[in-house]
Amino acid sequence: MMEQYIEIKATNPDSLLFYRMGDFYELFFDDAVEASRALGITLTKRGKHLGDDIPMCGVPVHAADDYLQKLIARGFRVAVCEQIEDPAEARKRGAKSVVKRDVVRLVTPGTITEERLLDPSEANYLMALGRVKGSDKGQFALAWIDISTGTFRVSETEPSRLLADILRVDPRELIVADTVFHDPDLRPVFDVIGRAVSPQPPSLFDSATAENRIQRYFDVSTLDGFGQFSRAELSSISGAIAYVEKTQIAERPPLMRPERESEGSSLFIDPATRANLELLRTLSGKREGSLLRAIDRTVTGGGARLLAERLTSPLTDPAAIAERLDSISFFLLRQPLADLMREALKGVPDMPRALSRLAVGRGGPRDLGALARGLEAAVQITQLLQREDLPKEFARIRECLANLPLDFARHLDRALADELPLLKRDGGFVRSGYHDELDEMRALRDHSRRIIAGLQADYMETTGVKSLKIKHNNVLGYFIEVTANNASVMTDTDAAKSKFIHRQTIANAMRFTTTELAELETKIANAAERALSIELGVFDALTNETVANADAIRAGAVALAALDVSASLAALAEEQGYCRPLVDDSLAFKITAGRHPVVEQSLRRQAAVPFVANDCNLSPPGAGKGAIWLLTGPNMGGKSTFLRQNALIAILAQIGSFVPAGSAHIGVVDRLFSRVGASDDLARGRSTFMVEMVETAAILNQATDHSLVILDEIGRGTATFDGLSIAWAAVEYLHEKNQCRALFATHFHEMTALSEKLERLSNATMRVKEWDGDVVFLHEVAKGAADRSYGVQVARLAGLPEAVVNRARDVLHQLEASETSGKTDKLIDDLPLFSVEVKRQAPKPVQGHDNGLMAAISTINPDEMTPREALEALYRLKGLVANTTS
Repeated sequence: MMEQYIEIKATNPDSLLFYRMGDFYELFFDDAVEASRALGITLTKRGKHLGDDIPMCGVPVHAADDYLQKLIARGFRVAVCEQIEDPAEARKRGAKSVVKRDVVRLVTPGTITEERLLDPSEANYLMALGRVKGSDKGQFALAWIDISTGTFRVSETEPSRLLADILRVDPRELIVADTVFHDPDLRPVFDVIGRAVSPQPPSLFDSATAENRIQRYFDVSTLDGFGQFSRAELSSISGAIAYVEKTQIAERPPLMRPERESEGSSLFIDPATRANLELLRTLSGKREGSLLRAIDRTVTGGGARLLAERLTSPLTDPAAIAERLDSISFFLLRQPLADLMREALKGVPDMPRALSRLAVGRGGPRDLGALARGLEAAVQITQLLQREDLPKEFARIRECLANLPLDFARHLDRALADELPLLKRDGGFVRSGYHDELDEMRALRDHSRRIIAGLQADYMETTGVKSLKIKHNNVLGYFIEVTANNASVMTDTDAAKSKFIHRQTIANAMRFTTTELAELETKIANAAERALSIELGVFDALTNETVANADAIRAGAVALAALDVSASLAALAEEQGYCRPLVDDSLAFKITAGRHPVVEQSLRRQAAVPFVANDCNLSPPGAGKGAIWLLTGPNMGGKSTFLRQNALIAILAQIGSFVPAGSAHIGVVDRLFSRVGASDDLARGRSTFMVEMVETAAILNQATDHSLVILDEIGRGTATFDGLSIAWAAVEYLHEKNQCRALFATHFHEMTALSEKLERLSNATMRVKEWDGDVVFLHEVAKGAADRSYGVQVARLAGLPEAVVNRARDVLHQLEASETSGKTDKLIDDLPLFSVEVKRQAPKPVQGHDNGLMAAISTINPDEMTPREALEALYRLKGLVANTTS
C-alpha cells in the first residue's frame, strides 16, 4: 500500500495527497505534518519507511469538504486519490493485492466548484499569464476562467500595467510558465501576488499548439467564430484550458467561449488606488466598510458577483454607461414593477454554479432542483417584462430569457420530487408517477408485506385452503406452507403440480413455492437496489439534458444577474437619494453636493448625523484642459474624505450607477490614480517615503488629460524643504505636462501661491471655527487657503498629555516668531521640558478668602508629578491653609 502511495505522490509533488482508505482520506510523511498543523488535527504514525516512523493523519470522507476549505484558504493544493476498482476484484488477484487507486481530481484555489467552498457573492477566478516574446500585437496576455460559472475572458496587457490588470480581476490562482515565473523582471509582480502564483510546465502555454487545444476542448474545427486573438492571447487561453484539463482529469466543465476585452474599454485603476479607495475590501482585508458593501442591494449570488465585477471594471464608453443608467431610471419611475421584480429575483438560485457542478460530476439532486426553480422564476420575470417601453438593456434581456429551455424546465418539474436529498446516492428524488418500473420497485421495497398478503389471499381462494400461509426464513426465503391434511390439494391434479412446486416436508406440514412467488421474492430482495439504480439513471439522463442546454441556461442566468444589478442600484438610489449623472466624452467634472457613499451610511447608522455635502468643479475653465484644486486645511477637517468621495463618485458613474450627489457631470475618466495615506513595503526594502515616491512617479508617468488624479500629502515623509520642493514640482508637472483633472491636498501652505502662476489651479480649503481656544471642524469645502493646520488642537483631541500639548503650543509660537525674526535659539529651553512645564503653572487669580487654595489645588495634576514634586506641592498647600486661617 505504501509503495502505491509513494508512486502516486511522486506524480503530484506539489499537492497534498488525500489517499482514500475506507471511510478516511489519509495523509503520510510531510503531507501529514503540514496538514495536521494547518487543520489542527492529531498527527500520529503508522509503520516505518527507511527505518523511520511514517507520520500520518486523516480526515473522514463525509467531512472532507470542511477540511478542503481550510486547506484551500491557506493556499494549499490537494490531489484527491480514490479507489478506482471494486475491492472484490483486488481480492481475486491474490490476498496481498492492493485495490487500484488513482488521482481523480486536483483541488486548487482556482478550480473549486463545491457550494460549501465558494462564497456566493464572489467570483472564483483561475488566471493564466501568457507571454510571447517578439509578438507583433503584444508580449503579455491574461486569460481568466471561473469554472463554477463558466465565465471565460482574455485580454492583452503590458509590463507597466500587468500587476494592475491582475489585481483588477483578483484571481484566486495565477498560473504561469516556469520560465516566466523565474524572470527577474517579473519577480516584483509575483511577490505581490504571493502564494496564489503557481508555476507550470511551459508546454501548457505553447502558442504553436494552442489553437488545436482550444479546438479540441470546444469541439470545433476552427476558431474563426471565436474572433481574432494574438499569439500571447492564444498562449494564455491554452494555459488556462490545459490547467483545467489537468486538474479536472476526466471531466470537462462547460466553459463559455473566450470573450476578448479590448484595451481601453474599462477604467484603468492602478493597484495602489484600488487599495486606497477600498472598492471591494478595506485596507484590513474586510468586506465591511468597503464601497461594494455600501452599495450592494442585490438579492441573488449572480447579481452580487456581477456588481463586484462592474465595480472593478468601470466602463469608458458613454453610450454603454447611458444604457445602464436608463435601466435604473426605468425602475425608479415604476416602483411597483421594481418591487415585483426584486421579489421574483429572490427566488432565483445560483444556476451557473449548479450547472457547473452537474457538468463535472459533483452535482446532486438539489442542483437539478435549483435549475428547475430558476427556470420557473425566469418565466415569471419574463412576464413582468412584457412591455413596449423597455430600455435597450431590458429588451435584450427579455429576448435572452425567451430562449430559455422551458420544455426542459417542465421535464424537471415532472421528474423531481418536492423534497430533494443532498446526495444522489440517498435516492428518493424522483417524483412518483414519473417512471413506472421505479414506482413498482418502490412499492415492492416499501410495501412487500402487503403484496405478499395479497398473493396469499389469491392462493387461498385458488386452492380453497383457508389455513394456507406464505412465510419466510433465511434458508428457503419465501414459501407456501399448508398442513399435511391439506397437502393433497397441492399435489393431486396436474394443474396443481405444475403451479405449486414442492420444497420441503416437515412434521405436520408441507412447503411449496411457485414461479410467481420466486420471481416476486427476487424482485423484493433487489427492489431497493434496483430502485436506486433507476433513480441514478434518471439523474444521469437529466444531467445530460442539462449539459445539452448549458449555453441557454447560462445566458439566461447572466441576464437575470443584470436585472438584479439594475433593480438593486435603483433601490439604492431611492433609499440613499442618489442622482443620475451625466457622463460624456468631455473633460467636465462638476459635482454638486457630493457625498462619500460609505461614510454617509456609517454616520446614519452610528450617530444619525447628516453628512456635510460639498461641491467639486474640476471642469476646464474655458476651452482648455481640466482644473486642479489645491486643498489646504486642518487635520480631521475632512480633506481625505473629500478626495476619496470624488474618486468614488466617478467610479460609480462609470459603472452605470446613480451617484451620491445633488447633480453630477463627468467627462469619462480613462485612468484613475489615488495616492492617499502612508505605508511602507519593508519586504522589498522600501520605506514609507520611498513607497510614496514610487506611487507618485507612476501617476506622473501615466496620467493623461482624461485622467483623474487624487493626491494627498505628497512630500510629508521627508524634510520640510525637500517635501515642499517635491510637492511644488509635482503640481507644476500635473498642470503643464499631464494636464489632467486633479485634487491635491497639502499642509504646505506656501504652495497656495501657485494659484497666481498656474491658470487652471485654484485654492480650496476645509472651513473651521475657533471657539474658546478649541477648533470646530465644519467639514465644508470653500474657496481660499488655510493659514494653519491646527495640528496642536487635533493632538489635544487625540488625548496627548496636557503637558505635551502646552509645550507644543510654546514651541509653535516660537517657531512662528522665528520665521519672521530668523532666530531659533529660543527653542533651546531648560530641560527636562515637561517638569519645567508643570512647575511654572501658576494658579489663576480667583476672588474669595479660600479661592487661592482651591485654585492651587485645581492646577495640580498628580499623574504628571514625581514623588518629590508631589511632596513640594503638599507643603505649598499647607502654607496656603496656614495663611488662610491666620
